[in-house]
Amino acid sequence: MNPKILSISCILVLGLISCSRKTGDKMSKSAKDPFIEKLMSQMTLDEKLGQMTIFTTDWEMTGPTIRGGYETDIKSGRCGSLFNSHTVDFTTRLQKIAIEESRLKIPLLFGYDVIHGYKTMFPIPLGEAASWDLEAIEKSAYTMSKEAAASGLHWTFAPMVDISREPRWGRVMEGAGEDTYLGSMVAAARVRGIQGQNFDKPDRLVACVKHFAAYGAPIAGRDYNSVEMSERVFREVYLPPYKAAVDAGALTVMTSFNDYNGVPATGNKYLLTDILRNEWGFDGFVVTDYTSINEMVEHGVVKDEIDAGILAVNAGVDMDMQGGIFQEKIKAGLTDGRINIGQIDASVRSILTIKKKLGLFENPYKFSDKTREANSIMTKENLEASRDVARKSVVLLKNNGTLPLKKNIKKYLSQVHCQMIKII
Repeated sequence: MNPKILSISCILVLGLISCSRKTGDKMSKSAKDPFIEKLMSQMTLDEKLGQMTIFTTDWEMTGPTIRGGYETDIKSGRCGSLFNSHTVDFTTRLQKIAIEESRLKIPLLFGYDVIHGYKTMFPIPLGEAASWDLEAIEKSAYTMSKEAAASGLHWTFAPMVDISREPRWGRVMEGAGEDTYLGSMVAAARVRGIQGQNFDKPDRLVACVKHFAAYGAPIAGRDYNSVEMSERVFREVYLPPYKAAVDAGALTVMTSFNDYNGVPATGNKYLLTDILRNEWGFDGFVVTDYTSINEMVEHGVVKDEIDAGILAVNAGVDMDMQGGIFQEKIKAGLTDGRINIGQIDASVRSILTIKKKLGLFENPYKFSDKTREANSIMTKENLEASRDVARKSVVLLKNNGTLPLKKNIKKYLSQVHCQMIKII
């Protein structure tokens, strides 16, 4: 390319990026809906902060327990979402508390880590990616979504789309591997499978793209560690799968635990506002990973949890997972002017908008149907879909001397392969 043309092109691209960064914070927040605006006008500050809070139930734990008493929080409107809550019986009981005992009767949003199957199990995401079969991967995502939705769930913390070229990192199994293009295609396929086009039928979940961003590239492969790379590598290798998932319609995004350029992702305005919202036009809501606001204190970028919560709000976080920081700490920022009520309203608006898209205001028990639960889980069709993906995900290695294996292992591997084929 002519150097002058290349120079002009670079200037234009940088100019567009600069303009997008100068636009208003959270500019892509959901358009105002009369129903939601009326509801918000009736909400107290505690109830708004409650919508920005998600706690785990005592069904099972995915991390250290911070607190109990989530049922009391539901009644008082100080908790708008729960995770680790599933089965129709359990979710119905909890939803009844919100609908029958809370002041504004705002329905709960139920989330869960449905990663590669709810009850019918599929190969791990890394294994599915080895199939190179996007149609099968999308069907796998739909099947797990359909089963989970039949058990009262609304939201899954998937897909994980982190590119990883670090073999020492412990979570490589949950992504699609090291190739950016394949990872992008798989990310979009999984979002399509999980969310579909709409929620007219209760057989889809809200997708949550994670972990934003570059979670798969920690120094030395140590989980939660710092990420250090050039902007070019970041944009060319690590960002595309997240964007592919957002472009496919993913309604939520989860922050990562690592820092990027010295700033923890959960408090990183460059990631959550400049790129995600202003450049890409993301219009859903951002949820933290488990207690990642609290952990910014350990990163050393804030002095206490009050400052951590204020940093997260200003960066573009909408919902705090399990830490209780939004519920308990950030009022100080409203008092001293470090955050404003407009930021709180924007986050609440986007969360309520997704609840409305799911149809929960019209029917809070839309996903709670015992008959559908009984007839949708581990069906013959679902099991066959699992077998199909398993067959397509089998990978055989040719023993040509590259691997430190004995020459006679070829016959043994062939025997193992035959046994695997018989099983699946």
